[in-house]
Amino acid sequence: QVQLVESGGGLVQTGDSLRLSCAASEIAVNMYNMGWFRQAPGEEREIVAAISATGGRTYYEDSVKGRFTISRNSVQNTVFLQMNSLKPEDTAVYYCAAKPDYLALNTISGYRYWGQGTQVTVSS
Repeated sequence: QVQLVESGGGLVQTGDSLRLSCAASEIAVNMYNMGWFRQAPGEEREIVAAISATGGRTYYEDSVKGRFTISRNSVQNTVFLQMNSLKPEDTAVYYCAAKPDYLALNTISGYRYWGQGTQVTVSS
């Protein structure tokens, strides 16, 4: 059974940093496109960042460019999201997801496996 388990969320102040982790089991993160999404209360889930199966391509939503970095460690079978210069508008539940590598990297459609989410709260 495929599992994606997020960790690393928490309560921080504006300008702080957090690193989220997504540990995968039963799938290899270097064989799937992996994405980070977030959903704030009352809002739709949106893609934040994604990395291709080969690791050669990345995608970032405009509001996080220059602040967030997606990476992965194939040995640990884990995907990371380094979040710097956090803002209150980054507050949301963050989810990790995986989709087949032949599907588009930067769209929410096609993401087949999802984690349970981790809460990130940024206070002003």
